[in-house]
Amino acid sequence: MTVSFIPGAEAWSHTTTGARGALVIHGFTGNPGSMRGLAEAFAGADYHVELPRLPGHGTTVEDMLTTGWADWSNEVEAAYQRLVARCTSVVVAGLSMGGLLTLWAATQHPEIAGIVCINPVTQPQPPEVMDMLQGMIDGGTVIMPGIGSDIADPDVHESAYEGTPLPCLLNMLTQGAAVVAPHYHSLRMPMLLMNSPQDHVVEPAQAEFLAHAYGGPLERITLERSFHVATQDYDKELINIEAVKFANRVTAL
Repeated sequence: MTVSFIPGAEAWSHTTTGARGALVIHGFTGNPGSMRGLAEAFAGADYHVELPRLPGHGTTVEDMLTTGWADWSNEVEAAYQRLVARCTSVVVAGLSMGGLLTLWAATQHPEIAGIVCINPVTQPQPPEVMDMLQGMIDGGTVIMPGIGSDIADPDVHESAYEGTPLPCLLNMLTQGAAVVAPHYHSLRMPMLLMNSPQDHVVEPAQAEFLAHAYGGPLERITLERSFHVATQDYDKELINIEAVKFANRVTAL
């Protein structure tokens, strides 16, 4: 069966002759298109790159309903293994849920040289919010309005889904955030944390939680001009430049 992708939503890979690699991870209901600029910035700096399409993303929201955290994290692991087969030092960078998957990968692979988290999901919602989501699902609401394209630049649109699959959202919070968050203090690789004070999808308090809990060296950059999808927003070039500079430093250690 031929899969019909949203334009620009395909996975992307780059191979070079260097010894460094970058794994770049998109967010919940988004697709690789939101991270292509960052992936290409790493490629331009002589990095091997893997930009996977997480299962259920980049096609239809109905496809996403058949997937969950295990599928997404398994794809991240597979992409990581593809990278380490052809380079010796790897950095991982992710946006939103991609940031959470970046943190998950760090818990699985302490040898990762450094991580870049951009407006990351870092913790589950309060119990009353989780109960509300479960109540909506139990009441028959499986898809609610979308959370994509939170971008300050009026000339840019993220090709994310127009709907949010609630079972997938709940699964990300219970199987992803709730499981990974207790391990932040044990992580030791350097982290570059970039977040937007005006984020209408993931509250900035989640970045603060991570900053206070993180056990390794931490660098921070505030994305003053951008909303949630900062990799496509006014600060995208800042993100690309600073992420590559950070990666160059940590892979040179």
